[in-house]
Amino acid sequence: MANLILQGRTRAQESSSAIERMYITMRHLFNRGFYKPMGVSGDTLREALLILRPEIYGSVAEEKVELNGLLYVIDRLPFGIEECRYINLTSEEGYKNSHFKAIVPPKRRRNCYRIDEEQMNIEITRGRSEIYDILTHLTFLFIESHKIMNRVVINEQGKVTRDWQKLEKAVLSKKDLTKAEREVALTHTANILGRTFEEVSSVYNDFSCPESKERFLEIIYWLGKLAIEESIEDNKRIVTFSPVLRERLGHHIHGEIWANSIKKKLEELKLLQRPIHVISANMHSVMNALYAPIALKTELKNKSTFDIYESLSESKNDKLRARVEKLALQKGMTYIEDQSGANINVQIFDTIQSPEGEYKNHIADLENENKPVIVVMDYAFGEQAYETMDELLKPYINIEGDKVHLDVKSVSIMGKAGILEGGKGDIMIPSAHVFEGTADNYPFKNQLKKKELEGHGIDIYDGAMITVLGTSLQNRDILKFFHDSTWNVIGLEMEGAHYQKAIQSASKLRGSISPKVKVRYAYYASDNPLETGSTLASGGLGTTGVKPTYLITEKIIEQIFKEG
Repeated sequence: MANLILQGRTRAQESSSAIERMYITMRHLFNRGFYKPMGVSGDTLREALLILRPEIYGSVAEEKVELNGLLYVIDRLPFGIEECRYINLTSEEGYKNSHFKAIVPPKRRRNCYRIDEEQMNIEITRGRSEIYDILTHLTFLFIESHKIMNRVVINEQGKVTRDWQKLEKAVLSKKDLTKAEREVALTHTANILGRTFEEVSSVYNDFSCPESKERFLEIIYWLGKLAIEESIEDNKRIVTFSPVLRERLGHHIHGEIWANSIKKKLEELKLLQRPIHVISANMHSVMNALYAPIALKTELKNKSTFDIYESLSESKNDKLRARVEKLALQKGMTYIEDQSGANINVQIFDTIQSPEGEYKNHIADLENENKPVIVVMDYAFGEQAYETMDELLKPYINIEGDKVHLDVKSVSIMGKAGILEGGKGDIMIPSAHVFEGTADNYPFKNQLKKKELEGHGIDIYDGAMITVLGTSLQNRDILKFFHDSTWNVIGLEMEGAHYQKAIQSASKLRGSISPKVKVRYAYYASDNPLETGSTLASGGLGTTGVKPTYLITEKIIEQIFKEG
């Protein structure tokens, strides 16, 4: 028993050390300005990732190619990245005004630009966490590409297997394949990947996209092709960091522009002097909770509000969503589309103009100047949470040049997180955020309580949460250590400690906002990485996330309206 505990601890320590090495290495490579992922300079990153074997990357350390992990990564990188030998990470440097068309990955809001056949530029506007995220995904991608190469190259002269020749012919034909032709190509691809025909057939459709139906075959081909050229012809792939990005990083350039645009809009709307409640959440839950019951009265006759929320979350119901948004814009909502590059859109709700509804009763007795203003900001990404919240809570210099302190009454954070006890759709109420890799911890008094959310058929957990450096780097050993240790960790996410650090410094040290500011944190579980097959790579929440999202949203709004 003692040996098992020691073994587990040693594995957790190894993993923790590997994460630390990866981050130190990534910062070093960033300062250096470039590196070759499959060359000597990329050794440490590759070795650390293979020691770590994160849950999200599945069988990365095995010979066979990892399919779910590949899909997860491809969804977060720009279309065509697998064809590019040169990947350049840049700041916002004016490409949006050029002829280059922005490519936005399906699962990450970032602008990317295909410069030519060989080069992809990826814009970094969300800080170091975004760089770590991209480099980790690229490291995984290149490891997988060399697995493909090792399975198809027969000799040192670069002779390849018949399977590879057949795949190449299918991809380079550039035509829509018939069902029979596709199945022949998938048979050869299965041999190349060390997977069964059934496995490759089942993921084929998941990779397809409007730009290319045969995306899966193309990705495998181009990953293998560049790896073969790297190995046989010494044509190394290179990742570079633009000089402007290296100079700007950490200067809060995007965060400052973003925050000032919000305060300027509040000033224009004459809301700067009113009590302000900040909510970090998605762009639909607060709006739907306030306006859907009024905009969709007819639909609600035979349905519960949660049924309506579920309908609104379905992609086919564009018209329903448009009706709610139209009413919101007429009755007190102002939408600010981000122009700063921070990729965080904002909604401002003036509750004086809000329609009659159940929340209205809570503030009926308040004077107009004391009725709350709700500022909803879309999700930040990792360290960007500190930059944006820090800038938002700073005093505003108005048109007359006077310094105006915002009357921020509360800050509420709602998001998705990995859970270590329970499953998808459960809710976590943190009592503290612990920053991974350090002893930094941020305990706080959470206004949201476990008992307030119970009784709705959803399991609720409370305790400390780990703010990780990257969700895609966690493995079972680290997570098990978090879960079983005296830290009493219930889940992991990427922004909590960064938000709390900004809130504490603004309220306790710098005097930007009141020291009595109230905080609310609640997360719904997107996955349980300790359960096999329940990582983020296993797929989205579907409608499982609707009920917890709106339960948390309604409790946050209820508390805001009661407090005024």
